[in-house]
Amino acid sequence: MTQTAPAPALATAFETILNTRYSCRSYRPDPVSRDTINEILRLAQRTASWCNSQPWQVIVTSAAATERLRTAWKAPEVVAQTTMDIHEPAEYRGVYQQRRRECGFQLYESVGIAHGDRESAGRQARENFNFFGAPHMALITTEALLGTYGAVDCGAYVSNFMLAARSLGVASIAQAAIARRSRFLHQWFNIPEDRQVVCGISFGYEDSAHPANQFRTKRASVDQAAQWVEA
Repeated sequence: MTQTAPAPALATAFETILNTRYSCRSYRPDPVSRDTINEILRLAQRTASWCNSQPWQVIVTSAAATERLRTAWKAPEVVAQTTMDIHEPAEYRGVYQQRRRECGFQLYESVGIAHGDRESAGRQARENFNFFGAPHMALITTEALLGTYGAVDCGAYVSNFMLAARSLGVASIAQAAIARRSRFLHQWFNIPEDRQVVCGISFGYEDSAHPANQFRTKRASVDQAAQWVEA
């Protein structure tokens, strides 16, 4: 098979998209056009999956539908829900706990939340269920029978969705927190029981002046994440 040499321009463009994508936590209210959203979905659909099973199904809300959902799950009986279709991590420890804390401290510092201010931290956490003001949300579900690897494939889809969005000037944030209200979401969107809620992706045009959008998380070095085997 003939191998094609990599195109430097493609590599540079890909690196630019990777480096400029971030988890956006404040949005302008302007909706994204249907054509642009369809293009994001078209690009993300190229995601690789086990046996090309493509287990993801995506529910996308318009600005009006997002607002209805934002209002609906402020109800006390919805707020009390914490059931997830897919188990959340049993524990963060070691370097994973360190990275998680560092990200949280960066966010709190950016918006002026003092260490130990649980009330303000809780208020910021509830912004997850306000979609951080985003006009749109994409809810990702997987086929339950495909198990862990179906969810892994959906994770790849989520990443490509966000990169595709960034390439088109649209900001986003993946939110596992949304899956904590999976029971309500099954009812609200009439999601069959044989599908599992993986996460949501809030997206729209970023409020670049908001302090929550000023910090960037770090990444481990290649040496910390990869191991070479020479022989």
